[in-house]
Amino acid sequence: VLFRSTVTSEFERIPYLYIADGHHRSAAAALVGHEKAQNNPAHKGDEEYNYFLAVAFPASHLNIIDYNRVVRDLNGLTPEEFLARIAENFTVEDKGTDEYRPEALHNFSLYLGGRWYSLTAKPGTYNDNDPIGILDVTISSDLILRDILGITDLRSDKRIDFVGGIRGLGELKHRVDSGEMAMALALYPVSMKQLMDIADSGNIMPPKTTWFEPKLRSGLVIHKLD
Repeated sequence: VLFRSTVTSEFERIPYLYIADGHHRSAAAALVGHEKAQNNPAHKGDEEYNYFLAVAFPASHLNIIDYNRVVRDLNGLTPEEFLARIAENFTVEDKGTDEYRPEALHNFSLYLGGRWYSLTAKPGTYNDNDPIGILDVTISSDLILRDILGITDLRSDKRIDFVGGIRGLGELKHRVDSGEMAMALALYPVSMKQLMDIADSGNIMPPKTTWFEPKLRSGLVIHKLD
């Protein structure tokens, strides 16, 4: 969970609260709380089931880093055919064998056949007025993964996997060079403003869009509801 303003006192209310990670767990906890309240004739509002554990970070203390994609095959295309299809909507530059990291929004890094390529989305291929459509994850999902590679469901398609940017571009190169994957796509990180604008508009971020740092240490915590 992140919030927009800096809290000056532990008793000060947080004016804007955003769920940055754990939205499924938060929704499940809210559902359980609602069901228990409905089934408790003596419900007062201060029972343990009305609460769940969370940690809040000031937005200024949290970083969003890239969340990248690796794909097992080129959907029957040769590397040359694949690059030609990409060139229909992107300006393609061969960057050679040195790692290339995306430099700005709408610029992507492609690793294919032992070489790195810069892909820059051409004007008109995205909608600046659409908070979801302008996201690089949407651009790449629609124009590359869906239209060229035939991947329509990022959550369930077994041909695609996701690599947190914390592991570096070297992990993308390794997954492709090992033969496990056919190509890798690195994205420029989503900005905190983009995330908040999407939440404020009532929309939801596409899957596998953000990788937040720092992350809490893993552990087992039990919150007794009864």
